[in-house]
Amino acid sequence: MIDHLPPAVAARYSIVRPLGAGGMATVYLARDLRHDRDVALKVLRTDIADALGRERFVREIRVAARLTHPHILPLYDSGETDGVVFFVMPVMAGQSLRTLMQSEGRLSVETATRIASEVADALDYAHRHDVVHRDIKPENILLHEGHALVADFGIGKAMAAASGATRTLTQLGVTVGTPAYMSPEQAAGESLDGRSDLFALGCVLYEMLTGEVAFEAASVPATIAKRFIHTPPSVTQQRVDVPPLVADIVARLLAKEPADRHDSGAAVARELRTPSAPVAAQPRVTVAENAIAVLPFVNMSTDAENEHFSDGLTEEIITDLARISALRVTSRTSSQQYKGSTLSAREIGRALGVRYILTGSVRRAGSALRISAQLIDAAADRQRWAEKYSGTMDDVFDLQERVSREIVGGHISRTLLSLLESEGVVKQDPTTQYWRLARHVDADEAE
Repeated sequence: MIDHLPPAVAARYSIVRPLGAGGMATVYLARDLRHDRDVALKVLRTDIADALGRERFVREIRVAARLTHPHILPLYDSGETDGVVFFVMPVMAGQSLRTLMQSEGRLSVETATRIASEVADALDYAHRHDVVHRDIKPENILLHEGHALVADFGIGKAMAAASGATRTLTQLGVTVGTPAYMSPEQAAGESLDGRSDLFALGCVLYEMLTGEVAFEAASVPATIAKRFIHTPPSVTQQRVDVPPLVADIVARLLAKEPADRHDSGAAVARELRTPSAPVAAQPRVTVAENAIAVLPFVNMSTDAENEHFSDGLTEEIITDLARISALRVTSRTSSQQYKGSTLSAREIGRALGVRYILTGSVRRAGSALRISAQLIDAAADRQRWAEKYSGTMDDVFDLQERVSREIVGGHISRTLLSLLESEGVVKQDPTTQYWRLARHVDADEAE
């Protein structure tokens, strides 16, 4: 890290705090004084700047600055002053794809293919402007308002283009590209074109769909070598709900020979956006508007006792919900099969034939418990209600009963049944105060 910026840079940017440091640069949160906005200021390591040649590095970065595309993170500024090489980008309020996968594991097929198609669009644009990224990986795919932005375009090109830099960078412990996502031709040090980026995109898409890294080994050399001799299992072997068309796209992207891959990012995006036929032998289930499934509450700790509490709470809620005659509640056995599932709420709702899904989690710190619950409209993939509850492990049965009663007797009745009434699915009988299916109430009134 640096203690202070050169005067010419400090006149334009004021460092707020470090955001992080990588093998190549340190990133700072800074204030753009001219435009009164927060920015991410990257300062290149001095030894790497010396190895690359400052003027050439900045020249190559300027090429990337000309890229203007909805799915490419723009470059605001770059330069070299008093031996300091820097470049400036927006500060993103969202998260990286890596962070999303760490929190959710496998992504839904819909989310994974949408992100991959947006990255493919960005790559196609860059390749048509003679810029190969060379380091596509989840860390360089940022998510803003749910859409993908590819970061660090031009950095890999600037590093690779610097005269004689490869050997020097290796001595400094820096590689151009990330071993797990490198194409075979990049790992072999051969000349590259856009199809190398498409191989890396295939690795990312494989990981989004399966939760597994396509090429991974105990060491960097072994990881690099693996792509020459290993073919990852088809994504359909890891996950049955992936359409064959999507599995074929991934397999083609991961072809060892560039000629066997797609010839452009546009071709990849077009195929990913082609409607896929549903997976064979998947029966179509009619979704009932008054149907709800309670998915197993997630135990957020490693304590087995907490796992028993989570399962018991789930069962208590299902039992209490079943007492509301206007609702159709999916059995515990049917819901249990989705414990730990990475399918989206929409996919689970379709499979179970339910409009609504109740999910939750349990956290424990000592004897204290924190329970979170959410009601999701699976058809719209929209959260309708959420609440948190607290208690202790002193009397788990009493806590399960109390939380279930508050969720079902209060919140579900007020939220879910009111929604169903507004949609004409149920009605409340004014004489008995019971909720009933609307058609039953209408039949009673007709008599």
